[in-house]
Amino acid sequence: QVQLVQSGGGLVQAGGSLRLSCATSGRTFYAVGWFRQAPGKERHFVAAISWNGDSAFYLDSVRGRFTISRDNTINTVFLQMNSLKPEDTAVYYCAARGGTNYYIDHYDYWGQGTQVTVSS
Repeated sequence: QVQLVQSGGGLVQAGGSLRLSCATSGRTFYAVGWFRQAPGKERHFVAAISWNGDSAFYLDSVRGRFTISRDNTINTVFLQMNSLKPEDTAVYYCAARGGTNYYIDHYDYWGQGTQVTVSS
């Protein structure tokens, strides 16, 4: 069983930065992704990273602004979000699954979600 505990998020002005963290426990080798859900919309993929951190993939609209990384010595995955825009406002979720690559779907374990609000 894998447990994911998120931290970070909050309120920031447009152009600002936030960092989300996702601490995992249980299974050691896993791929991790970040997803977000805006009010009235479905949850969708934002970024993903392979189990060893060598590979990552991003939603087009966040590429170049967001960076996903991981530190397996502390079992934590990060999402650094820069140049934030009001349209980035959403509840952000981290998720984990088996596999060595990065993946955009079919995740098995989810964090509790954290609110990110970007004011204009």
